[in-house]
Amino acid sequence: MAAETELYAPVKALLEGQGYVVKGEIRNCDLVGVRGSEPPVVVELKRAFSLTLLLQGVDRLALSDTVYLAVGAWPKRLRDVKKLCRRLGLGLMIVAGRRVDVLLDPLPYQPRKNAHRARRLLGEHARRVGDPTTGGSTRRPIMTAYRQEALRCAALLATKGPMSPKALRAAADAPKAAGILRRDVYGWFERTARGVYDLTPQGRLGLERFGAPEIARPCALADGTESHTAPAGFTAPTKPASPARPPASRGRRSRRPSVNSMDA
Repeated sequence: MAAETELYAPVKALLEGQGYVVKGEIRNCDLVGVRGSEPPVVVELKRAFSLTLLLQGVDRLALSDTVYLAVGAWPKRLRDVKKLCRRLGLGLMIVAGRRVDVLLDPLPYQPRKNAHRARRLLGEHARRVGDPTTGGSTRRPIMTAYRQEALRCAALLATKGPMSPKALRAAADAPKAAGILRRDVYGWFERTARGVYDLTPQGRLGLERFGAPEIARPCALADGTESHTAPAGFTAPTKPASPARPPASRGRRSRRPSVNSMDA
């Protein structure tokens, strides 16, 4: 791994090849490049990617929008490092010998929302009964809505005996009963006849470990979805009626430096 001072010459040569006048150690910045009247390019040098380097880069954003982090070793979690730098508006360079690879240019970042993941997040929150898992817990099973449904099915089979998925869906408040029984992720269920399932010894152990959950009565939310987390007697507020629309009238209707990988 190269020393920080060994990273300076290759990065300087790269920027000078783009027409920048480069000087080192300017007002606590490792490297500053200036080209005409454009905003300066600031580069912070470190042997390896670290929190210290990241904080320095964020601090330099108060001086210029074009800030690069240059490291002398490839980060172990490169994909995550690039994602983090992109979110912060920082560029990223890798210096290996005399070669400089520019992996990321500092551009304003607007993350794209993942509608599918957002729906799954809200769905899990709405279906989970109560708040059974403390935030920050590790090395213990998370009581997901899926596990709660499986436990409700298991508890009903333990008391009522073999049942069909349709009967379990209604009696155990388990909309996914058919899939839970068919996939049998936890090894709790077995098919005893066509369309009929019973509890396995493993399922009884699961009930002893996690306990039989209560079957909560879902309450309707204002957007039409159901939530199991509201207290008894809760009434969701209704959306106010939209005011009537008035009748329609019948009238007429900064340039950034282009820095590429190169051998200095």
